[in-house]
Amino acid sequence: MGRPRGGGRRRAARTTLTCAALVGASLFGAAPAGASPSQPRQGPAVRVAAGVEYRTVDIAAAHGPARAHLVTVDLRDPRTRLDLLHPGAVGARAAVSQLADGAGAVAGVNGDFFNISETQHPGVEATGAPVGPAVAGGHRLKAAVPDGQRFGPALPPGTDTREVLGVGLDRRARLDRLTLRGTVRTEQDRLPLGGLNQYALPVGSVGAFTSDWGTVSRLRSVCGTDTDRAAPCSTDTHEVTVRAGRVVGAADTPGAGPIDAGDTVLVGRESGAQELRKLSPGDRVVVRHRLVAADSLIPFRFAVGGYPVLRDGRPLDGLDPLTSAVRTAAGFSDAGHRLYLLALDGSPEFRTGLTIAEVAAVMRALGARDAFSLDGGGSSTLVAREPGAPAVTVRNHPSGGVERPVPNGIGVFAHDG
Repeated sequence: MGRPRGGGRRRAARTTLTCAALVGASLFGAAPAGASPSQPRQGPAVRVAAGVEYRTVDIAAAHGPARAHLVTVDLRDPRTRLDLLHPGAVGARAAVSQLADGAGAVAGVNGDFFNISETQHPGVEATGAPVGPAVAGGHRLKAAVPDGQRFGPALPPGTDTREVLGVGLDRRARLDRLTLRGTVRTEQDRLPLGGLNQYALPVGSVGAFTSDWGTVSRLRSVCGTDTDRAAPCSTDTHEVTVRAGRVVGAADTPGAGPIDAGDTVLVGRESGAQELRKLSPGDRVVVRHRLVAADSLIPFRFAVGGYPVLRDGRPLDGLDPLTSAVRTAAGFSDAGHRLYLLALDGSPEFRTGLTIAEVAAVMRALGARDAFSLDGGGSSTLVAREPGAPAVTVRNHPSGGVERPVPNGIGVFAHDG
């Protein structure tokens, strides 16, 4: 089914206010002393850099008190910008503080859900690669895995793995959906491209892997199915390496190791593998791909995967009001010019966290018109520099006691000059 566009899409995403009102009553009705009955209690703002502030937020949630750590960014200030934090390869992970300091960011949070384990496929290496699309510095790093291959909580109705939050070349934050459009053209045929640097490829497809993928094995990409992540790995696979428009190598099993800059490794499963077996060394192959946004012609400077929880000030239908956890979220207001980055504290006194429905209510109460859920639990991390400090500090307490390595995050960059 196609995605509703423009106002139709927004109407489809809106929920009745009854559920939202109930969530708001439980969230704010028992606010701590001194707090407004309709607002979380916000601590004083601390200037991090030009256009960037940090504060704590205390929340009376249904399952107990929660504390959030909040960074706000004024994107109207020309001295600020946002970009994707990532470790230099799709199939790699690093701590948020390491990613932020390595890139020179003044603040940041963790990003997308990711391929964290492979207990269903013994002998197959977990890639650490994220679920959804990723764009960094205007460069497309990867596309989304099939919905059934996703790691993370259930998606709200009407959403899928292609959902992104990002900032366009117009310096405005927005929610959108990025779909892979690509082809593999051979001397005999023209095949649709089913994946780009993904840890899971659609059944019967051909996927492309570039140097952006990194060194981790590509074997995970042929395991599971479009609807069942735990399904066995395919036994009908083939891969070819394309260099300067010519086939230069082939193998029956997806390999590992670095991919040379400019090379493309094509991995096929089932009918896709059968098509790749028709190729021989020296055959001409042209691979093209792009990520197409559903709702805007303005290219993204950066984009990260997750799923929306709030659109036009209204929570999405079907948000879980029961399961509470430590969470990370991002949102924006002021026509995309003001950004909110929020991570909950995972220390024992606050570890009950928030439900997804409560996350939407909190983001709205803080001023966001649109909001997006990112990976949570042990991944939830928010970092920000102390004024004048050369490096960031982890502001929340990660629930695992230490920072969990993650595949990407949202980085805030600013200068005072």
